[in-house]
Amino acid sequence: MEVFISTFLKMFFIMTPFFVLSVFLTVTKEATISERKALAIKVTISVIIMSLILLFFGKHIFSVFGITLDAFRIGAGALLFLSAVDLIKGSKDSGKVEDKNISELAVVPLAIPVTIGPGTIGILLVMGASFKTKTALISGSFALICAVLVIGLMLYSSTIIEKLVGKQGLLVISKITGLFLAALSAQIVFTGIKNFLGL
Repeated sequence: MEVFISTFLKMFFIMTPFFVLSVFLTVTKEATISERKALAIKVTISVIIMSLILLFFGKHIFSVFGITLDAFRIGAGALLFLSAVDLIKGSKDSGKVEDKNISELAVVPLAIPVTIGPGTIGILLVMGASFKTKTALISGSFALICAVLVIGLMLYSSTIIEKLVGKQGLLVISKITGLFLAALSAQIVFTGIKNFLGL
């Protein structure tokens, strides 16, 4: 249960849900409610598939390239920190697109790189390689799916959330998410350094 809760919270914040929601609303501003809902389902499925692939094949990627888990922790944490800084400053790539069919936005840019950016990819690889038992891996996978489903539900209900919170409200929440993300990335880097130096 501890693995599930920890993984769920980490993945929820790492995927910057409120930033994803604001980008989703921007790129679908001229779409109908039914088009938004259909796109939300496609994005959710795309993110789940890509996340699970990264989670399950993380160990093999490390072994192929001869990279240690702690070295990757430091690198992924640093990338995640840069994403957090961009979120707080409000300069993270908005994923704006021109002249594209709404259904074509599911994988690029909404799934990659908006939801699963470089920092998220790194953390998923580290997380997958960190699970020592099959039980932990299954629990972690389920937590990851649940986190993505919650984000998917937010996208599915984006029209309602937009009316309740407004664009400015989403911007404020995104910046708060950035602060949590910065603290999380610092913790990942410190863990990597501590293990690497054997402290």
